[in-house]
Amino acid sequence: MKHHLSKITLGLLSATTFNFSTYAIAQSAEETASTEQDVEVIEVSGIRSSLTSALSEKRASDNLVEVIQAVDIGKLPDQNLAEVLENVTGIQITREAGVGTGVQIRGTNANRTEINGVSTVSSGAGRGGIDFEDVSAAIISAVEVIKSPEAKTIEGSVGATINLRTIRPLQLNDTLASFQLQGEDSSLSTDGVQPRLSAAFGDAWDSDLGEFGVVVSASYSEQDVTAFRPRADRDNIIASDSGVASAQSFDFLPIQFLNQDYDNYEYETVNLAGTLEWAPTSNTRVYFDAVINDQDRRQESSRVQASGVSALNGVATPSQFETVNFGQLDGVELGSIQAALTGVIPVNLAEDDDDPNLRLSSDTNSRITKSEVFRLGGEWQGDKLLTVVEVSRSTSDSTTPSFNTTLNFINPNAPLDADGDNDNAVPLAYDLSGGSLAYGIAFDSPFAPSRSDLLDPANVVLRDVNIGQDRAENQEDALRLDFSYDLYWGLINSVDFGYRYNKTTSLRDQIRSNVGLRSMVDSPSGDLFADLLTAGPDNFNDADGRALYVQDFLLINPEIASSDPQGVLDTLNAAIVAHGGTSPIDDPTSSVSGFFDIEEKTDALYAQANFEWEMIRGNAGFRYIDTEVNSVGNSVTQDAEGNERVEQVVTTGSYDFLLPRLNLVAEVADDVIVRTGWSKDIRRPDFSDLSTSVTFSTSPNPPVAIGNPALKPEKVTSFDLSVEWYFAPASIVSAGIFHKTRENLFVAQEVSPFEDPQTGYRDTTAPCEQGGIFNPIADVNVFGPDGGVGVCVPTQTVINDTAETTQKGLELAFQYDLSVFEDELGWASGFGIIANYTKQEFSGGEATNTATSRANQVFARTTGIEGIEVSAVQGLLDLSENAYNFTLYYEKYGLSARARYTWREAYRSEDFGSTSSYPWGFPVVQDDRGQLNASVSYDVNEHLSFGIEGVNITKSDVNQYCVNEGALLCFQGLTDRRITFGVTYQY
Repeated sequence: MKHHLSKITLGLLSATTFNFSTYAIAQSAEETASTEQDVEVIEVSGIRSSLTSALSEKRASDNLVEVIQAVDIGKLPDQNLAEVLENVTGIQITREAGVGTGVQIRGTNANRTEINGVSTVSSGAGRGGIDFEDVSAAIISAVEVIKSPEAKTIEGSVGATINLRTIRPLQLNDTLASFQLQGEDSSLSTDGVQPRLSAAFGDAWDSDLGEFGVVVSASYSEQDVTAFRPRADRDNIIASDSGVASAQSFDFLPIQFLNQDYDNYEYETVNLAGTLEWAPTSNTRVYFDAVINDQDRRQESSRVQASGVSALNGVATPSQFETVNFGQLDGVELGSIQAALTGVIPVNLAEDDDDPNLRLSSDTNSRITKSEVFRLGGEWQGDKLLTVVEVSRSTSDSTTPSFNTTLNFINPNAPLDADGDNDNAVPLAYDLSGGSLAYGIAFDSPFAPSRSDLLDPANVVLRDVNIGQDRAENQEDALRLDFSYDLYWGLINSVDFGYRYNKTTSLRDQIRSNVGLRSMVDSPSGDLFADLLTAGPDNFNDADGRALYVQDFLLINPEIASSDPQGVLDTLNAAIVAHGGTSPIDDPTSSVSGFFDIEEKTDALYAQANFEWEMIRGNAGFRYIDTEVNSVGNSVTQDAEGNERVEQVVTTGSYDFLLPRLNLVAEVADDVIVRTGWSKDIRRPDFSDLSTSVTFSTSPNPPVAIGNPALKPEKVTSFDLSVEWYFAPASIVSAGIFHKTRENLFVAQEVSPFEDPQTGYRDTTAPCEQGGIFNPIADVNVFGPDGGVGVCVPTQTVINDTAETTQKGLELAFQYDLSVFEDELGWASGFGIIANYTKQEFSGGEATNTATSRANQVFARTTGIEGIEVSAVQGLLDLSENAYNFTLYYEKYGLSARARYTWREAYRSEDFGSTSSYPWGFPVVQDDRGQLNASVSYDVNEHLSFGIEGVNITKSDVNQYCVNEGALLCFQGLTDRRITFGVTYQY
């Protein structure tokens, strides 16, 4: 039986003959005939079609690229683009609530994303481009990863440039039509099956005016993702000689804070992509591309926090302990210590009459983003000269509405705080054994509330209201002129040269209102706003079957707060008035201290010679860039009378770089290729890291981000060497090494405020001489003797590392298709294997993280070194030294199945739940983790197919450790399993 390439592959094959990151070059009649002849001899379909054409493109390229092509319309290997990229050697991904959001290529997040060769902009302040969660894989026909850039490749990437490609209509041989209907179900969600729809249409036709082609694709999806993220802080010490009631014959780490974090995100995404092409003559083409993404991501999360726990450290004796070995940091052995493992934190009125207390928060930090990418261009092919002119615009406008609230539970079985504060004591039990960070109400203890008490609106009072309507506007306008001249002069076949101008702008306007109520006099009880209350999620045990958790509690309904913020605001203000309170909640207003507007203009020139001699081919050239930056922010100070003064701060700067680039390919045998590449590139700092504006939180824990307008771009020098053996159809064995030297590496530095070793108090007055910055609106909480607001908090600033750093690694790949053995294997010839492995290392650098004052107190006891100050070079975040994935697929008799297992080794991370402060002063270590995804589809006939896909089938948990890998378990992520099923009809 003879098979054929799918229509989508036919639509891509000609368009990808040259590097698509610049443009698709029209081919001559001879080349087209040659391609058509090649298409006739590749007798594959489905998975094999995509693998064969992807390998053909990789093999023909003059630089190191990796390509993934869709099996058919809307059929990339995974639903999520980050998950798609995880199939590529050297790529790992990070996830938020189980959904792929971040991509690390060769150990770094410093990558760029393009769509059809057009730079995209982020919904935030980053430089990586469009967020992968904003784009449906259903509208993308191929993904190209450019690991070794050419001179014409746009600058700005350290790891690689990712180019998302759509179908080119003039390359279609037949009418293209497809419709797909799916449903997705999450194991932890309570909202049931969520819909997904996608459709595509494309056609090309001749007329008296020339040839026309059009492709339009669209997708609509809803997604409900949930993750449970328990947290336990044990960053304090009870010394054996402290004399407190809980002291043991050994030092130990007591419980400092407990949190039951329920993360839920509801996505509604609309994606549209369209291309119109017109070829009035055989050597002229005009094209227009449009990609529009509209995403509404609503958060409906909750947190149950055990606050004030540390106040009972002197009397709360753990019932069990565990040994924690801190390992070493930068060659310093930190020793080991005992840590609280199980126990009860009682109500002890003699010690503290309002701790530990229970805080109940609902979080609605949503994001509504509209991204647009437009490209208008034309190309003309002369006898020797190809001319391409193109203008483009990429925009991303986001608002981040939030209405976050916190209630205090008032335990009716315990006395009120004697000073009139709006919290009182609740006995708690904790069990951190078995790798489970669990806590709940100690119902058998004195003063314990009943379950009905926990659900009584009269037993909660309003504590905090934080409203936000922040907006972010990013835009890049670009003009490019590209020329390719056929030279045929000696070894040089052609030269490419061109010019690109772009203007990039980034604006942030923080629109917020914050109110903190700290007394019973000011805090209305829940029965005055009972219509807003709802029982919190009671399924926190669904992920791991835990018995101990807070099951019964009340929240301000996050769904109502998200959908009707004004109505919730009015109801809460009415409750404050009815209660007789004196602190109404204001409407959110623009924060002058949080505003910035940055404009960046870049002129770029490039020239590149393309050469070929016997078995060697490649290119060599340079890229010259000149950039001007203009930043506008506000400085807020006080005059002698204490009045606020706002002054506009304008910062300007400029820089230029010459970036040489070289790629060589040697076909040392018929099926063996050796590649090498050498290049220089830069990475510009994120816009927010340049800003002179600051933003304060009402919590004393998050660091205040302080911009650094003096940041310099990173400089990277890369070298690649690889060998590829195409030993069979749709098959390859490859091995490669890479080496990257980076200068001016961006490193986040956090400075913590000093805390008194006896009381744990911080400075509550400006200017925080012993570290940190004074936050005038932060809750003092346990960091001062008298409560109130205004306390020194941590700061975080991004700096350039003063020392050179190095990334190097090894990439191995194996792909083997058994279809050539159909006569020998029969049905088993439908199997195929794809596997890859990445080994990478990072070294160098001088920028360090420093332990917090509490952490240093612990290390002083574990090391016996009085006054020790522990620090460590931060290294590269999100870098796993070892990673691999293995895919087994089967395709025969209309059945198509694929199973992929992905594993990555432990790495340091800044993503650790509901806090942004470095615990113990260092980024956490996320433990080794593997994930299994699988899919099966069946073609009923050539038009109709059914399929099912599972993501995170084994529900692999996330474990995060403080200080070092395997040291102190601090955070967990209990993730969901998602099943997608559906039907596809193609014409």
